[in-house]
Amino acid sequence: MKTPDNKTIILPNGPLAGGSMVNYSTEATRRVDWTFGIAYDDDLKKAEQTLLNLLNSDSRILKDPAPFARVGELADSSVNFTVRAWVNAEDYWAVHFDMIENVKQTFDKEGLNFPFPQQELHLASGQHPIQQ
Repeated sequence: MKTPDNKTIILPNGPLAGGSMVNYSTEATRRVDWTFGIAYDDDLKKAEQTLLNLLNSDSRILKDPAPFARVGELADSSVNFTVRAWVNAEDYWAVHFDMIENVKQTFDKEGLNFPFPQQELHLASGQHPIQQ
């Protein structure tokens, strides 16, 4: 069996028949998947274009199929982009980690923010939260 991101799943006979095996090295190419979140106040199109520019500028990323970056989720604290790119299998981990670092550095330069969960506390005027 082959997964959409080019992993091969083998369902063997014998002792492993109750489980499955995933082989990451049988195919020449693999898809790298990332999720990058931005703040709700940030410019969606700027973030999308920034991600695509980073993908397209990395020579290890294959042009066909084309790299993909689109809003994938409106999460509690962030707008999350689903980002995908195909690479030669031997480049998988280097591209995976390099892209994370490049996105962080580029988002910082471009004023795009990585949000983190926060809570706001509102106190009504004249009331004290702790009575002694």
